[in-house]
Amino acid sequence: MISRRQILAMAGPATAWLASPSRSQAWQAPDKPRMGGAPTAFALQMQAARRGGKPFDMIEHCHGLGLAGVQTNPPSTDAEAIKKFRERVEAYHMHLICDPRLPQQESDVAAFDAQVKAYKEAGAAAFHAAMTARRYEVFDSLEPFKKMFEQCQKSVALAEPVLRKHQVRLGLENHKGWRSAEQVAWLKRLGSEWVGVCLDFGNNLSLCEDPMETVRMLAPYTFFAHVKDMAVEEYEDGFLLSEVPMGEGMLDLKQMVASLRERNPNMLFELEMITRDPLKIPVFTTKYWATFDDTYSPLPGRDLAKVLTLVRKNHPKKPLPRITGLSPEAQVQREDEYNRQCIEYAHQNLAM
Repeated sequence: MISRRQILAMAGPATAWLASPSRSQAWQAPDKPRMGGAPTAFALQMQAARRGGKPFDMIEHCHGLGLAGVQTNPPSTDAEAIKKFRERVEAYHMHLICDPRLPQQESDVAAFDAQVKAYKEAGAAAFHAAMTARRYEVFDSLEPFKKMFEQCQKSVALAEPVLRKHQVRLGLENHKGWRSAEQVAWLKRLGSEWVGVCLDFGNNLSLCEDPMETVRMLAPYTFFAHVKDMAVEEYEDGFLLSEVPMGEGMLDLKQMVASLRERNPNMLFELEMITRDPLKIPVFTTKYWATFDDTYSPLPGRDLAKVLTLVRKNHPKKPLPRITGLSPEAQVQREDEYNRQCIEYAHQNLAM
């Protein structure tokens, strides 16, 4: 399966900065939907294009689906390429979110600065970063997790002066690497208006958080969101977690969207209906708990109990999506079908 990093390669409250007049004003018009597309929603399409030796055009694909924005990067930082890229995005009245490569050390800052400058010139409304894998799968003990988290903090600290210089905001996704309290504490320590959150609606379920609690904690820092619905099901080592077409899952999408719009009426939402087999959340295994302790990274037992109760009370309305065993063509068809269902639901029920 292609990794998220490969997909991205292919492919305080934020009210003031989105409400102010800018080059992105077209997508703020009230008669335009505000939902764009995240590249992970089209991972199977991307793989099919790669197998056929063809590039996947995120802009054309999202526009063809009627989406009002796109999360992708320009093909290069060459000035002429940036100009043409921006013209394409603006011709469709789409917003743009980019994924720059964050600096890992001091020597990376100059290249990051050049990329930020180019992507801003391309019309980026904000930047996105998913900095972690699933902590409960990657780490066998707390110390390696701590080192990873410290490196993430160092990387963002190096990036922040550049973001401030160019006045572009970076949304750090809650990407199964840290719980909301950990992310909020980090953002408070950093204390920058240019670094906040890309709020993923479903990820923190894997870390035993109630989705509405995740929204409550992260909404004050959210610049934009990855919108999706989730379904859950028990299995012997814990529970299964799946993205499902909107309206078929357990999330209170209307309330979650309303909560974000209360803080920012112009909040951007990116569709992220990932079509794949269910993820295993093995909360009854020793390894799952390896990166949690009572001081550095707590996960209270009451939170586990609350999420397990949610799982047991929210039996899936349909069998959880699975693509293993389907032909590549059938997988792409399934992905396209699910995305279209989500778009229709968002138009009809979420004012997107």
